[in-house]
Amino acid sequence: MTSTETRRHNPLAPALPDLTPAAELALLARILFREGYDDHLAGHITYKQPDGTLLVNPFGLPWDEVCAADVMRIDLDGTVLDGPWTVTPAITLHLELHRARHDVTVAVHNHPRWATIYADLGRPPAVYDQTSALVAGEVAVYADYQGPVDQTENARAAVDAMGDASMALLQNHGVLVVGRDIPQAYLRAATIEWRSRQTWHVEAVGGGKPLPAEVHEQFGRIFDQVNFPGLFEAMARRELRDDPAILT
Repeated sequence: MTSTETRRHNPLAPALPDLTPAAELALLARILFREGYDDHLAGHITYKQPDGTLLVNPFGLPWDEVCAADVMRIDLDGTVLDGPWTVTPAITLHLELHRARHDVTVAVHNHPRWATIYADLGRPPAVYDQTSALVAGEVAVYADYQGPVDQTENARAAVDAMGDASMALLQNHGVLVVGRDIPQAYLRAATIEWRSRQTWHVEAVGGGKPLPAEVHEQFGRIFDQVNFPGLFEAMARRELRDDPAILT
């Protein structure tokens, strides 16, 4: 066997342990906290299960504290079915989203620093580099902030403004990101924050040359079909090295 053939059959990286859905959600919260999704107790992640219920992070724990045992289970009316803590009143946003978007398995809402700047501006950040281009499609903008998204009409309006987009900026508020699974939700949430930070810095020094729209679209569509190989797993291993108790 040649060295090329040997490499072809090598694993990409060390495998993660078997993860329960609650552990997947806890890891996503930890990883995104490190990416900048760290507005104190704000923010919520929902993870739709095959029986139609939703796993959700608890209200009173910052994202860098969540472990698998902390994860709550609710139904689509917001009724708590299982878990030791409480659920945010703002879960209404997710309930309306999951009712309207049956393609969504994972939804992430928070107020990361850089993407929230562009939410405040009411305009999507530009795409100046390859990492910013990892997600194709338009970034939706909900420009009619009327208070917290625990109000049904406000939450429904935000979902309507998002349409079938994968990422949305809620003006004067934060971001809403969806995915078909945990790794895709991670990639999209990380990308909108990276893209926002890069745009801020590029424009602060006088501007740059954005990627052509067709290049961005073609490149980003690759990762709508296949999640960036090994990316979520690598970030999960990092978190588990720091705190193996995440899985408990």
